[in-house]
Amino acid sequence: MARMAPRVLVRRADQAGPVGSDPRRALLLHLYRTALRRVDGRHVVARTLRAQVPVDTAVIALGKAAAAMMAGAQEVLGAHCVCGFVVTAPGYERHLTPLARVAVHVGDHPVPGPASLAAGEALEAFIAALPADLPVLVLVSGGASSLVERLLPGVTAADLVQLNQWAHGIDLPIGALNALRRRFSALKDGRLASRLAGRPAQAFVLSDVPDDDPAVVGSGLVAVLPSPPLQLPAGLPAALVQRLGEITAPLGATLPVTLVGCLREALDAVEVVARGLGCTVERQLARIDGPAGLAGTFFARRLLACAAEVLIGGGETTVRLPPSPGVGGRSQHFALSAALVLEGDPVCALLAAGTDGADGASEDAGAMVDGGTCARATLEGQDPAACLRAADSGRCLEASGDLVYTGPTSTNVGDIVIGLKMQDVRLERLSV
Repeated sequence: MARMAPRVLVRRADQAGPVGSDPRRALLLHLYRTALRRVDGRHVVARTLRAQVPVDTAVIALGKAAAAMMAGAQEVLGAHCVCGFVVTAPGYERHLTPLARVAVHVGDHPVPGPASLAAGEALEAFIAALPADLPVLVLVSGGASSLVERLLPGVTAADLVQLNQWAHGIDLPIGALNALRRRFSALKDGRLASRLAGRPAQAFVLSDVPDDDPAVVGSGLVAVLPSPPLQLPAGLPAALVQRLGEITAPLGATLPVTLVGCLREALDAVEVVARGLGCTVERQLARIDGPAGLAGTFFARRLLACAAEVLIGGGETTVRLPPSPGVGGRSQHFALSAALVLEGDPVCALLAAGTDGADGASEDAGAMVDGGTCARATLEGQDPAACLRAADSGRCLEASGDLVYTGPTSTNVGDIVIGLKMQDVRLERLSV
């Protein structure tokens, strides 16, 4: 399978310059590619399966990296992969060579919709048709919470739409949203695992969540999350409060789980390669979260103040959407907020991008910014601060020539931020 090669979309080559002539951008992209390779879904599944004795197995893969993870299982199992079922996001199915024994479904993301519900119904039918003694391997990656869904009796598709529209309108943290989603779901909170009860089954998880808890990835498709009674967020619509009081959620189960990849491993790879190039490195140990604008501002200030040449971190932020949002996503919002702090600085640059190659309501993975980003955007008639207020960072960063495009990748472990603080003469001595 050919490796994805991120590229920079340059809108004004006379100002921004192609990536090949800008050593800062070349180094940032090299480090970003390093992270993606380390947690490639195909690679991590194949590596883990090679440590096991192959047996006839049914394979279920769910999430943005599902197709790549299924490809890794097929690579090792070969004919022992008796049948397979994949649910992934639009475009991500390209990582899997279509085979007659593997059914591929495309769900809705980032908000579950009709395709997600259809995929959930098909998944239940697939499991019901399996021989009772056939081992099952479940591969789960980030995005599965939205991509595949089956609602509990009494919950309607309209309830699901209302929940997600309300949550995105108030910038509800993803953990709180998923806690509500799992209460409506016949698959989440270990209920998919409970459908495999009595079968020889195991799960491989590619994590995009804090602490890599398998009961949180995909809202707990393969594991139950021990938790206190649900605390309803303030302002939850009355109709949803009533629905939560009416339904009864069955108990789930937990499968044996192996963590095959996570954000920490991706950042480890970036740190090792950067140090191997002779760079000094500082790592932000706390996971990046909260509002993307504040997080981007904080990271940029830290980059300006730190003594290291490379500053790395990762996590998942949020963006509060206005009634009519523009184009962009949390990584682009983070990057543009950072660009305002870095404005005029001659040595710093920063990349913020999703490992899945997607960032909110755009086709771009994120952005690379530097001290000239805001000036370039202004020359193109864009107001960076106004774009941030309108959740329209993508338009501004397209004008400045700073978007990073990869297309769908073969992984999903969260967002990566790499800051660079290096003089030109120092950059010229590096070979990437």
